[in-house]
Amino acid sequence: MRSAFLKACFILLTFSAGKAVPAQDWPADVPDRWLLAFVDVETTGLIPGYHEMIDIGIVITDLDGNEIAELFLRIQPDHPERTDEGARDVNAYDEARWHELDAASADEAVDKLVAFHQDIAGDRQVLMVAFNAPFDTAFLDHLFRSRERSWRELYHYFVLDVPSMAWSLGLRGLTGSNLAEKLGIDDEPHIAELHTGIAGAKLNARIYRALIAYRNSE
Repeated sequence: MRSAFLKACFILLTFSAGKAVPAQDWPADVPDRWLLAFVDVETTGLIPGYHEMIDIGIVITDLDGNEIAELFLRIQPDHPERTDEGARDVNAYDEARWHELDAASADEAVDKLVAFHQDIAGDRQVLMVAFNAPFDTAFLDHLFRSRERSWRELYHYFVLDVPSMAWSLGLRGLTGSNLAEKLGIDDEPHIAELHTGIAGAKLNARIYRALIAYRNSE
């Protein structure tokens, strides 16, 4: 019974995006077979399943943080009337403006996300990286579930969290702005109309590269 349980756990931990990961093919062993996807989302509020994504930015890099490709999508939520005013103050979501900016429907967004990853990643594994990863994964999961799909079509089982990386190096900041200041890199814009998922994703990638440099300088 124990052996069956361990086998099931191993299968779960080594399966993602429809591809099994051989035990010897982990990032430390074959880094060229892996990519990172720095993801940031903007939403209509803080409650996944009630509030929704209104944009997503993705920066694909190699394991050293060198940029390979990027994607930015605006998404028209199914329930714009649920938008929290605090969220609107942060990201300037407006239903009419989103229509003017050709925001994708949820169905279109899912299709574009899958096509982008298939085109860039091919048969390579992709690790999602986010700032406060549970927030972004929850909204991504809701978007895909609402279309009877799974975000695991895109990413490996494991998800990396930027503040956790920083804390392990003694940089105990909980905001991107704080870490950007400590690391001496450019922050993202804090003007609502410019505060987008792609700006956040690019900041996450900059922080990641700066953390590598910080570690190497110690």
